[in-house]
Amino acid sequence: MTSHLAITPGWTCGGCGADWPCPTRRQELRAEYHSAPVSLALYLAAQLVDAAQDLAHVPAGHLHYRCLGWTR
Repeated sequence: MTSHLAITPGWTCGGCGADWPCPTRRQELRAEYHSAPVSLALYLAAQLVDAAQDLAHVPAGHLHYRCLGWTR
C-alpha cells in the first residue's frame, strides 16, 4: 500500500508533502491502471471534482493539469 495518498483539504501528498498526485503517486497510478487508462481517467476526474471544491482559489487549468493533464 502506498503512503502517497491525498491529504485533504490541502490536497498534498501524505508521503512526501508535494501537491497530490505527486510524481511517485503518478508512477504508481500509471502502473496500477496500465491496462485500464479510461478507468484511471475516471478515477482522476472524480478526484478533480473533489479537489476543485477544496481548492477553489486554485485556477481551474492548474487543477486540471494537476489531476488529469499528466495522463496524456
